[in-house]
Amino acid sequence: MNEAALFRDLSSAINPVKFAQSLGIDPDPWQRELLLSTEKRIILNCSRQSGKSTITAVLALHHALNNPRALVLVLSPSLRQSGELFKKITGFYKDLGKPIPSDTENKHTLELANKSRIVSLPGKEQTVRGFSGVSLMIIDEAAQVPDELYYSVRPMLAVSNGRLILLSTPFGSRGFFWHAWAHEKASWKTIKITAEQCPRISKEFLAEEKAALGSYWYKQEYECEFQANVSAYFDPEDIKVAMDDSVKPLLIGPDGTLDFKSFFDADVLE
Repeated sequence: MNEAALFRDLSSAINPVKFAQSLGIDPDPWQRELLLSTEKRIILNCSRQSGKSTITAVLALHHALNNPRALVLVLSPSLRQSGELFKKITGFYKDLGKPIPSDTENKHTLELANKSRIVSLPGKEQTVRGFSGVSLMIIDEAAQVPDELYYSVRPMLAVSNGRLILLSTPFGSRGFFWHAWAHEKASWKTIKITAEQCPRISKEFLAEEKAALGSYWYKQEYECEFQANVSAYFDPEDIKVAMDDSVKPLLIGPDGTLDFKSFFDADVLE
């Protein structure tokens, strides 16, 4: 290997942005931020077709190649979905000419000669138990992954102190993905990228989508907003606005009747 090739390999190993560029990917600013981040907990709330799966696949492969004995788990709501992300990972691996030989390479597992493994799993709690020492866990389409799966896999990071990356487009104001984004931001590095922020999505296309999908679905799929569940009778925001802590509760008296004296001022009833 000549000095120039050796320098490129070392640069890619040290710098994941250089690694992405070696795959023909010029990362967007937010993708660079993700690749260079060392945060343990990351949420990617990103529009459809914004490049979140592609850049996460790059990150997963870079981690496995440069960290011997690493265990990378890729989870999605279904085996087909996690398989799609896994195909991107193995596709990049082949594009690089398999820089580290594989001991196992099939539809769901890539095990390298450095003893690192990347495993694709379905979103079923019964089938994912048993893994430990996970150094990187990626949950794709996290907004549609069942809560019980999420809570059952988090302990896999306990001993290894591994990284956890949630990536998804919103899917209603419910579930662990929404809760983490809305109520646990202090514990996460959060990145939000709307379709308008993606240089590969044209304004003309977005105008067509807005007309075709309507406000509800457009805001969810392209503007990354956590909408009220489509089947809900009331919008949670309307309920929140209607709440007023200054209103006194109407209590039941000892005799089982309404206690109006506790509700109104005494002089009102006189």
